[in-house]
Amino acid sequence: MKNSLTKILSRARAGLALGFVLASLAGTAHAQGEGAAAQATPPPPAAPRPVTVPKPVERTLRNGLRVIVVEHHATPLVAAQVLVKNGGEVDPENLSGLSDMTAELLTKGTKTRTAPQIAQEIEALGGELNSGAGWDASRATVNVLSAKAEPAMTILADVVRNPVFQQEEIERLRQQYTDSISVGMNSPGTLASWVASRVVFGDEPYGHPVSGTAESVERIKREDVAALHSKYYRPANAILVIGGDIKADEAFRLAEKSFGDWANPSTPPTESVYVTARQGEAKQRIVVVDMPGAGQAAVLFARRGIARTDPDFFSGIVANSVLSGYSGRLNQEIRIKRGLSYGARSSLDVRRNAGPFVASAQTKNQSGAEVASLLVGELTRLSSEPVVEAELTPRKAVLIGGFGRTLETTEGIVAQIASLALYGLNLGEINNYVTNVQAVTAPQIQKFAGSRLGVADSNIVIVGDAKDFIEPLRKQFRNVEVIKREELDLNSGSLRKPAQGATK
Repeated sequence: MKNSLTKILSRARAGLALGFVLASLAGTAHAQGEGAAAQATPPPPAAPRPVTVPKPVERTLRNGLRVIVVEHHATPLVAAQVLVKNGGEVDPENLSGLSDMTAELLTKGTKTRTAPQIAQEIEALGGELNSGAGWDASRATVNVLSAKAEPAMTILADVVRNPVFQQEEIERLRQQYTDSISVGMNSPGTLASWVASRVVFGDEPYGHPVSGTAESVERIKREDVAALHSKYYRPANAILVIGGDIKADEAFRLAEKSFGDWANPSTPPTESVYVTARQGEAKQRIVVVDMPGAGQAAVLFARRGIARTDPDFFSGIVANSVLSGYSGRLNQEIRIKRGLSYGARSSLDVRRNAGPFVASAQTKNQSGAEVASLLVGELTRLSSEPVVEAELTPRKAVLIGGFGRTLETTEGIVAQIASLALYGLNLGEINNYVTNVQAVTAPQIQKFAGSRLGVADSNIVIVGDAKDFIEPLRKQFRNVEVIKREELDLNSGSLRKPAQGATK
């Protein structure tokens, strides 16, 4: 009897425990359901905070070097950047990549320091030294504790003024470039971006890859590197920006000490004249690079965009933000809604002259034509209907947040000021960025998309296994060009290697 009662009580307790667990789980599920419902609409972004970067001060040295100083004492760091006002756009026609290689070689040995010695000295200071080139400028930068600013500036001046371009270092860098280009030629995404530049800009300076092609990198000689350095690396063609935990007078003293006796060559540099195609000459191209066996197809919508000094700059970057990013329209439509890609995005690359606008996604080969159509459709929608405020507010917040993050470091502040100086903009504009972004309206975005991102004169580039998408693509677009990868020539706006026996 006692044993039977014990069993009954034991079962009752087990039942109560099970009921309690089930009730708890049900309550948790209900709470989670309520939480999910409450979070179906994300909270609005907080109001943007104003930017208060200290006002830069500047002087021009007797040799013509413009020196800009930004005091920022939040952290005990100093960053300095020497910016030469020319980059890949001055590469000779058959030597694309020359500006980039020249800038990369700055830190690989000077008249008094070998490459290992430069690295060891910077490391001993606890600093970082880098160099490289973009389209409109070549740069050398150093970041270091403010207490070590003077010896760091000495090294920075040495690498900019006195590189020796040893053949051994040139060959080592040439091999690195060659390897990187070889990898890129087998990557649909990378190759598509190189092809798109040629499609948009043809034989203009922005058409070639800034890091060169396999053929051009092989042609570059030491005398080419030395000649470009002599021609463009001169104080009258450069800007020095110093920022961080340093007083302006001390920064100017270091600038004078390190760069004051930097002499300009007697021969002035050739004026950089960027000649663009005349209005009406642009012809839409639909280019397919056939890469049999490619695991995916890279699909790009590409056209000319705007220059950095364009009055519509802020309308442009907000319009691009509506399209790009994880919650941007392209990713929403192509990845989230249809599952056709791991990510779709766009970029508005502003330069001294109009740079490219590119919208892109990678997808399985069979959906290459569909993704091309979706890219065109989203660009059309941006120009045909206004962006609602619920969508526009968070897309502006993304831009403002990204800009704020660049200003969290001394290096980021110096880079922003250097960019404004390069393009001849008012340095005080750094404090107006948030206000200018916030001021962009939905009608301005719609107008920008219609006038500057029009579909009719834009191009489509697809790199992938053409047999899987070429027929549906031809049904959507006329005059589709198909180029076999082995016949592709990135050195020419035509993108085709000359016929055997023909001269280029």
